[in-house]
Amino acid sequence: MQQRFEGKTVIVTGSSSGIGRGVARRFAAEGANVVVNSRSRDDLEKVARDLDGDRTLIVAGSVDEPAFAREIVAKTIERFGGLDTLVNNAGVATFGPITDVADEDIDRVLDINVKGVIYLCRSAVPELEKSGGSIVNTSSVSGIGGDWALSVYNASKGAVTNLTRSLALELGGRGIRVNAVLPSLTRSDMSESMFDNAPLMEAFTRRIALGRVAEPDDIAGPVLFLASDDARFVTGVNLPVDGGVSASNGQPNFTAYQ
Repeated sequence: MQQRFEGKTVIVTGSSSGIGRGVARRFAAEGANVVVNSRSRDDLEKVARDLDGDRTLIVAGSVDEPAFAREIVAKTIERFGGLDTLVNNAGVATFGPITDVADEDIDRVLDINVKGVIYLCRSAVPELEKSGGSIVNTSSVSGIGGDWALSVYNASKGAVTNLTRSLALELGGRGIRVNAVLPSLTRSDMSESMFDNAPLMEAFTRRIALGRVAEPDDIAGPVLFLASDDARFVTGVNLPVDGGVSASNGQPNFTAYQ
């Protein structure tokens, strides 16, 4: 395997499961020092068992707290001496009609999915400027198109999508690249209940050109590309990693009815 990130340091938020765990493992496999984060230290310790202890730092805490954003960056610098990549992956969702969504659920989704990304970016920028580093955000295909009964989540991911563009403009002159990946349905703890619904999974696979939902490793590769020197002239990109979902204009596959 390539060692594109040997000697580099990366923070991956929301890395106790799903996409974040896959991304953390891939960075570690390519030589990076990896800072793993989620709210549960126990879950992070399970992830860290598969990583090189000398190149792994566990920092548990919630990204929706400004003080924590400063803390995780400070601990990263204290342990590894610098920061090269920030992967903003932590995220939550709430499902249901807008009239039924509770105030606390709206706050939770926007605080973690939007404010958390802003707080981490703000805290990391001074260190990323020193290293000529990059930010990779996890947005979603739900950030470029609407879903039924996911209006708050759609709003949060739409914010991340445009924040990525705005920060790319703002930070490019400081030598920092900012991009995002936009996955479609990916196997994770957050989506686990959906995978038990056979009719729903059948509907999803009909909409995906490649005929299957994503695994975390399918997303990790593009994240590492965007963080690597191979993408040194790529910034402001919201990259769909969706098996072809966003290639469709939304109309049905009419050939199935002929």
